[in-house]
Amino acid sequence: MAEHGGNQVVDSHTVLYGVIGDPIRHSKSPIMMNRAFRETGINGVYAAFHITSETLPAFVEGVRAMGIRGVNVTIPHKLQIMELVDEIDAGALAIGAVNTIVNDNGKLVGYNTDGIGYVRSLKEEAEPDLAGKRIVVIGAGGASRGIVYALLREKPDSVAIANRTVERAEELAESLGGATAGLTAIPNEKLRDWCGDADIVINTTSVGMYPNVGLSPIEAGWMKPGAVASDLIYNPLRTEFLLQAEASGCRTHGGLGMFIYQGAYAFEYWTGQAAPVEAMRETVLASLQV
Repeated sequence: MAEHGGNQVVDSHTVLYGVIGDPIRHSKSPIMMNRAFRETGINGVYAAFHITSETLPAFVEGVRAMGIRGVNVTIPHKLQIMELVDEIDAGALAIGAVNTIVNDNGKLVGYNTDGIGYVRSLKEEAEPDLAGKRIVVIGAGGASRGIVYALLREKPDSVAIANRTVERAEELAESLGGATAGLTAIPNEKLRDWCGDADIVINTTSVGMYPNVGLSPIEAGWMKPGAVASDLIYNPLRTEFLLQAEASGCRTHGGLGMFIYQGAYAFEYWTGQAAPVEAMRETVLASLQV
């Protein structure tokens, strides 16, 4: 393997990793993860594979046959993949989605690094102590499941989940412990009241994502100054929600960190080594600014 930070050399000992999705060509994971391998001197190569629902079972057999060590799983395969692996980590089971596979000598183990990646980023970049905090989560889709699961482990005072169809928020709250876990489902009409009292407001929806960059899921003025506005979107890096929140005296936290850290956790599961987070961030940032 090449020297630290140098060029990658592929030889007959190189271990294969990858990401699967449909679509997949937009993924920033290959540039980020190959930088991580270069930086740590690990003899690995990470590629993107366009896999459909129909070809997913055959791909999983290929992982076993070829000894592919690790796979990241993105939309739309995070549910279907659960039927095809051998074992599922407790966290991924509770969340109901797998985004990372570790191939342990032919035994495929599924994990979910989205929620823990998000919380690690939130704590490092915006709010180190989440215990006792009042949190509002906007959206009850796939992303919010992992995030709420990971947030609850930090012992917040309360987590309110808002969704356009409140039934989805109710289902999510109930599945993760409901009122006894400090979870409340609220309709979007009540968002203003809850946001006014919140320490952290998290947008897990696609509102404000490129190309619809002028939109925000809430009026940031509803939030109290000093509260944290957090957005899962990282294209653009600074969404309308975050720009408004900053103008209202709030602290802000963008979505790039979640993407970096979900990859960092996957890297750590695969290699047993600490991920070179800053190098990974630098590479993704450079690609976003092209």
